Amino acid sequence: MRPVAVAMRARTASMVALLAALLSPAARAETGVTDSAVIVGQSAVFSGPVADTGNHYRSGIELYFDKVNKAGGVNGRKLQLVALDDAYDPKRTAENTHTLIEQNKVFALIGYTATANLIAAMPIAEAAKVPMFAPLVGTTSFRQKHNHYLFHVRASYQNELSRIVQQLAVIGSDKVAVVYQDSAFGKSNLDTLLPLLQAQKLTVATTVPMAISATSATDIAAQITQANAGAVIMIMAGKMSEVLIRDLKAAGIGSTIYTISVGVVDAKGAATRLNGALRGVVTASIVPSPKLERYAIVKEYRQAIAASDAKIDNYTALEGFIAAKVFTEGLRRAGRAPTREGFITAIEGLGKYDLGEFRVEYGPANHNGSSFVELEMYNGEGNLIR
Repeated sequence: MRPVAVAMRARTASMVALLAALLSPAARAETGVTDSAVIVGQSAVFSGPVADTGNHYRSGIELYFDKVNKAGGVNGRKLQLVALDDAYDPKRTAENTHTLIEQNKVFALIGYTATANLIAAMPIAEAAKVPMFAPLVGTTSFRQKHNHYLFHVRASYQNELSRIVQQLAVIGSDKVAVVYQDSAFGKSNLDTLLPLLQAQKLTVATTVPMAISATSATDIAAQITQANAGAVIMIMAGKMSEVLIRDLKAAGIGSTIYTISVGVVDAKGAATRLNGALRGVVTASIVPSPKLERYAIVKEYRQAIAASDAKIDNYTALEGFIAAKVFTEGLRRAGRAPTREGFITAIEGLGKYDLGEFRVEYGPANHNGSSFVELEMYNGEGNLIR
């Protein structure tokens, strides 16, 4: 064979080898994607007075991820969650987000909690072009302007508050007191609520801020008594909800108390601590009852609970389970060599997607997910009834 032909053949072989290397999964792997795993990051509140919210949400996410991993993962890769505690502090959320993206090299972010914390994290995620999936945040402002990297699963707080206000209009509670968490979360949702009340011609008797770390609400109870309101709407999360309910009931206030979905996270524990005072509190629920197996998604959740050693079983855990299922379906549709942009396109391509009698909807201009909201009432043991 001529030397020139040999050289050409060698050059061709080298080019083929190079092309094969460039097209191999390892060469094209996105950040956070290895041959055996997809790494996902979470910064949430795992300590302090609102810790139940983050811990229960993470538990649900991990429950679904574990279920998927036991079945072989997604396209042969296990789902690996790296979760960091931000203790409800937006500054720590920002630091954690930098750590997750720059050091842990995550593929995507999931399960952040709280309005101010999401505000702190989103610019960092956007700058790095990292998807932010299913924050436990329903604040209206995040949905008013489309964000390419932010995907919701839960219904918005506007959906929840609208449902509460509709109920008040129907039963004729024309004077309403509002107690709101003294934070970005509380103030922004107060701004959402007031026009809804006005539209239904309901009178706002008083609006009162309450500190996250408050251990007494006797002064607030006095203001509510003076306002003579027929209903009280709480916009808050964590242990402060129990403080307010305790002191309103102790003051003999007979007004019906309404709360949004994040108000009472540990209902069983709250019922015990409140010694029956949780009875009659009405909550907006953004997922079905975690005991109601007529929903296929709940049946799947219950089977996963039974097959695991999970100790947390409540609405927030079910919400995390649902969020993780939507995330996993998007990752599966992104293919064997997933990229962040491919994942975004895959979620947008879900359209109207049924997870099992629980539906979400996405599209290129719609990242809002679910609009499911029901009102339920707590009994003295912390169970919800309709």
